Amino acid sequence: MSTLTRSSAEVRNWTHPADDAAELSRLEARLPPLLSVIAGMVDVTGFFTLGHIFTAHITGNFVVAAAAAVHGGPFNLAQALAIPVFMLALAVVWLIAQASHRRGASLARLLLLVQFLLLAAVLIFSVVTKPSTNPHGIMAGVAVMIAVSAMACQYALLRLAIPGAISTAVMTGNLTNTVLSLMDMLSHGRSLMTADAGRLKRSLRLLFGFLVGCVVAAVAISLLADWAWSLPVALAALAIALQ
Repeated sequence: MSTLTRSSAEVRNWTHPADDAAELSRLEARLPPLLSVIAGMVDVTGFFTLGHIFTAHITGNFVVAAAAAVHGGPFNLAQALAIPVFMLALAVVWLIAQASHRRGASLARLLLLVQFLLLAAVLIFSVVTKPSTNPHGIMAGVAVMIAVSAMACQYALLRLAIPGAISTAVMTGNLTNTVLSLMDMLSHGRSLMTADAGRLKRSLRLLFGFLVGCVVAAVAISLLADWAWSLPVALAALAIALQ
């Protein structure tokens, strides 16, 4: 029976490969900018309400932890746990994708739903427990791990469902591509990078989206405190609705 169920799922996912490819192309064009705004919001909201921990830019926690160690600051266990939890969350998302037997746009919809549920969990947990009142406490640590898992889902979504998309959370690569591409465009000499105006445009849109998310989240924190998590939740719901 399980074999029959899996076969039926595979037939549904591959019945119209041309249509699925077209939908995947549309997702690649319009979904990453929205996800970059969500990533900026989650990173800033987590950083300022949950003990200066990066929930989207995970490796940045190494820097914060090292700085605290050098200057004798308080040790935050959540900073040390963020990376293994991120890795575990990636593995769980892979298992979900594998078990769903979905690919492309269909898998993207499923993982967008998972991300929405995780962000909604952060919002509910934060509103109920008020972790921002004790950013180094257990409740804040739990909220951090849920937010980190939500961002792991976003990373995995792009790699597993929309592999042609560029990163929506770590902006260093996008900033590098943007600056070097602009230098090539302005130069009258030999181009050092492969000409790709489309990629430059996408990188700029993601950089702008991430910046907008950061700024809006910073304002929201000052006005809404823990309710600031409602903004990335709303955008995650919008991402699902757009599909």
